[in-house]
Amino acid sequence: MARYELTDFEWKAIKPHLPNKPRGVPRVDDRRVLNGIFWVLRSGAPWGDLPERYGPRTTIYNRFNRWRKAGVWDRLMDAIVKAHDGDVQMIDTSVVRVHQQGATGKKGDRDRCLGRSRGGLTTKIHALVDKKGRPLKLKLTAGQKSDIESAPEMIADLPKDAMLLADKGYDANALRDVATARGAWANIPPKSNRKDPICFSKHLYKARNLVERFFNKIKHYRRIATRYDKTAVNFLAALKLVAVRVWLRDNESTS
Repeated sequence: MARYELTDFEWKAIKPHLPNKPRGVPRVDDRRVLNGIFWVLRSGAPWGDLPERYGPRTTIYNRFNRWRKAGVWDRLMDAIVKAHDGDVQMIDTSVVRVHQQGATGKKGDRDRCLGRSRGGLTTKIHALVDKKGRPLKLKLTAGQKSDIESAPEMIADLPKDAMLLADKGYDANALRDVATARGAWANIPPKSNRKDPICFSKHLYKARNLVERFFNKIKHYRRIATRYDKTAVNFLAALKLVAVRVWLRDNESTS
């Protein structure tokens, strides 16, 4: 098996969630196409540099783009994450640099999730993971957006009696109220300027490093560590495919 390609275990898990009613001429082998997509995501190479063993390069890119528009990648991730353990969840963000290739979109494009800072253009990845560090929800914003701004939406499905772990950047009464309204507990260290006392466990907080490990894993994929995509929707689709693989690799290692 060539580098970066799907294992039999991964392919068996993914296959049932792909469209299975091709129209007209039978389409190019799905597994080969997915292997080509993951080769691009992992290597960071342009789509045009795909090795010939994966088939026509335009076919691979068009399949990725067409199935993104059809919601295939969204449904795939939704199906895979149903097996999550929700009693402990962790939220955090990570900023990625936008390559000059990703900054050349057309004027008038919808929100591209690009922000300008001292280091140039950036995009922020917001992630919610379970207690094994497996992604449950992902969102993109411009790099300069605050971490906590998207947090209420990210934890909207927090289960009753669950514990939410986050760093002190998320220490806000409004976010704690969202967790409390869900019947959950936000175990977040207090900011130095907090006046009212809160309940916080340093021991339980130690598990939060799993969300940081998640970001380390996805950034092994060079097209995630650096954003080359002009559109946020394509970058998010790539991120979700990589997240699915994080799930499957974890499941395969424990099966």
